[in-house]
Amino acid sequence: MSFVMTWGPVILAMLAAGLFAGFAAGLFGIGGGFVVVPAMIALMPLLGGDHSEYTHVAIGTSFATIVITALRSTLAHAKRGAVDFDILKSWAPWIVIGVGIGVYLAQKMNGQTLTLIFASGIAILSINFLVPKLARRQLSDTMPTGVVRAGIAGSLGIFSSLLGIGGGTVAVIVMTWCGRSIHKAIATASGFGFIIAIPGTIGWIIIGLGKPGLPAGSLGYVNLLGAVVITSMSILTAPLGVAAAHALPPEPLKRVFGVYLLFISYIMVRRALAM
Repeated sequence: MSFVMTWGPVILAMLAAGLFAGFAAGLFGIGGGFVVVPAMIALMPLLGGDHSEYTHVAIGTSFATIVITALRSTLAHAKRGAVDFDILKSWAPWIVIGVGIGVYLAQKMNGQTLTLIFASGIAILSINFLVPKLARRQLSDTMPTGVVRAGIAGSLGIFSSLLGIGGGTVAVIVMTWCGRSIHKAIATASGFGFIIAIPGTIGWIIIGLGKPGLPAGSLGYVNLLGAVVITSMSILTAPLGVAAAHALPPEPLKRVFGVYLLFISYIMVRRALAM
């Protein structure tokens, strides 16, 4: 009975976060980090550990969940023939390099700084969801190549690794600006999340190994309990989000999600200032 009383609420909250994260990942082409990171930060006191490490663990755990969620979303989109694998192959090396740089930078930051970066990042990205037409403008007929591609892809990796997200929002904006349809952009963005999450997970595990004050069940900065429980639900709802992305007009849902992001940004700023 004591086990149920202690861990029951934590596991239920993680299950709920996984359901929401998976659906959002499939619907918007994101990795689910916008949901997982704030959920894990909120639940971390129940897992114990030093509060100064909560944001680091939340971001590392988010990447671990994105690996499976993004892969599930990508495969579901691929069955519909919507994933552009040529884009994924050409962008992958630069993204991985960017993720490595981002993880290195994160190692030098404290929890308050990382929390403020997360809050600022999602506040900026909320604009894409609140005003989706801004991302629909077409600026070119072709995707960037050469130095421009390396710069955008590397920056995407850095930005995503600091926020614990799959980078889908930025990827969708770039692809739609370059003439890709919204459905193809969302589908391909799921693949970006998978590419980002693998080195991200490995990196956050490595920089967290041996750190004192980590919550129970953590391997480096990845909390295994959170990763397993959240992923177990997200893999179920990711295909539902994919189906919704291909069947429903996304604008109303995007605006609701944009408001959610602003609310989470506000909560994260307040938390950071209280550290």
